[in-house]
Amino acid sequence: MEELHALLDYLTDVTGTLAGYAWGIPSVVLLVGTGIYLTFRLRFIQLRGFTHSIAIISGKYNNPNDPGEVSHAQALFTALSATIGTGNIAGVATAIAFGGPGAVFWMWLTAFVGMATKYTSCTLAVKYRTIHPNGEVSGGPMYTLRDGLNMPILGGVFALFTLIASFGIGNMVQANSMIDGLTYTFPHIGEYKLMLGIGFAAIVGLVVLGGIRRIANFATVIVPFMAIVYCGAALLILFLNYDKIPAAFITIFNHALNPWAAGGGAIGAAIQYGVARGVFSNEAGLGSSPMAHAAARTHEPVRQGFVAMMEPFVDTIIVCSMTALVIVVMGSWGANRPEDLVGASLAAYAFEQQLGVAGAWVVSFGLTFFSFSTIVAWCYYGDRSAEFLFGEKAILPYRIIYTILVVVGAYIPLKLVWNFADIANILMAIPNLISLILLAGLVKKLSDDYIERGKT
Repeated sequence: MEELHALLDYLTDVTGTLAGYAWGIPSVVLLVGTGIYLTFRLRFIQLRGFTHSIAIISGKYNNPNDPGEVSHAQALFTALSATIGTGNIAGVATAIAFGGPGAVFWMWLTAFVGMATKYTSCTLAVKYRTIHPNGEVSGGPMYTLRDGLNMPILGGVFALFTLIASFGIGNMVQANSMIDGLTYTFPHIGEYKLMLGIGFAAIVGLVVLGGIRRIANFATVIVPFMAIVYCGAALLILFLNYDKIPAAFITIFNHALNPWAAGGGAIGAAIQYGVARGVFSNEAGLGSSPMAHAAARTHEPVRQGFVAMMEPFVDTIIVCSMTALVIVVMGSWGANRPEDLVGASLAAYAFEQQLGVAGAWVVSFGLTFFSFSTIVAWCYYGDRSAEFLFGEKAILPYRIIYTILVVVGAYIPLKLVWNFADIANILMAIPNLISLILLAGLVKKLSDDYIERGKT
C-alpha cells in the first residue's frame, strides 16, 4: 500500500509539472486568441445572434423531416449535460482556491469569446457530418479536419486525444468529484468508495448502451432540473446577502486586473486557472460538443451553430458565476478558506455557511447529478472518436472500458485526476483550433448567406 501511495504521489508531481507547461502562456494565447479572432471575424456573432439562438432553442425551426437524430434543443441539452458538471462546482472552487477571485473574470472572458468558438466549431460539425444508412450521425472536428481540410492524419490525432480525454475530463474527474462532494456532507461515505463507484458505473452503463437518443432523452430531463435547483439555492444565498454583491464584483475585478490588490504573480495565476477552468467547464475550443450538435435535425449548419453558442453563456456566465459569487460573497476564500478544502468541498462549505447542512446537501447532490450527466454525455464523445479511429466494432468495447473506469476514478487522488484532465484537454484542443482558424472564412460565408436569406 505504501508503494502505491508513493507511486500516486510521484505521478501527481509529474503530471502537475506537465499540466503547468501545457497551460502556459502559449496555450492561453492560442485558446483565447482564437476566440477573439473569431469574434471579430464573425462581427460579434454572439451578440448579433443571441435572440435568434433563443428562438431556435424554443422549437420555432424544428422540422422532423430534416436529416439528423435529435432536435436542436436535445442536441443543446446533450452538450450541456457534458459541460454543466464538475467544472461548475469543483472547477470554479479550484480556480478561486489556487488563482484567487480574479480567476472568475478570466472565466467570463473565456466564455464570451468562447461563444464565437463554439458557434464556429458546431457549424462546421453539421456541415461535414456523416449520416449513415441507418440514420445515425457521426460528426465533429475529426470529420471537419478530414473532409473540410483534407487532413485525415490530424483528424485521427484529434480523435485519439479525445478518446484519451474522455477517460479524464469526462469520466474519472467526474467520478472523483462526486465522491469528494458527498464525503464533505457524509464523512463516512469515503469508506464505501468501491460500492459507490460500482453503483454509479452500473447506472452509466444502462444509459450509454442506448446511444445518442437515450442520452438525449436523459439530458433533456436532468439538465434543466439540476440547473434550476442548484442555481435556485445560489440565488437564495445571494438574495440574503445582496448588500455584499457589489463588493464581490469589485474583489473579482481587482484581483484580475490590479497587481497591487492581487499581489505579485497572482494575476498570472488568476489567468492560468481562470482560462483552464473556464475551458474545462464550457469546453469552448476543445471540440467535444460539436459531436453532439452534429446529430441535430437540420439542413442548416449555421442554425445549429447559433444554438451551440449558448453553451458557454449558460454554463459559465450563468451557472459558474453562481458558484463563484457564493464563495466570494461568503468570504470562503483566501485566509478564510480551510486548508484542506479545495474543490467541491470548498463550494459545499460556502453554501453551508448560509444555508447550514441543507446548503452542503444541495452542492453534494447537485454535483452528483452534474457529474453523472457529464459522464454519460462524454461516453458518446468517446465512442464517436473510437468509431472514427477503429470502426463501428470498437464502440461496444469502448463503452465497457469507459464504464469500468468510473469505479477507478472514485479511488484516484483529486489533484492527479485534475492534472490528467488538463493535459488531455489542451492536446485535443490544438487540432480543433487549427481547423477553426483555417475554416473561419468558410463559416463567415455560410453565416452571411444564412442572414442574407432572411433566416434570422
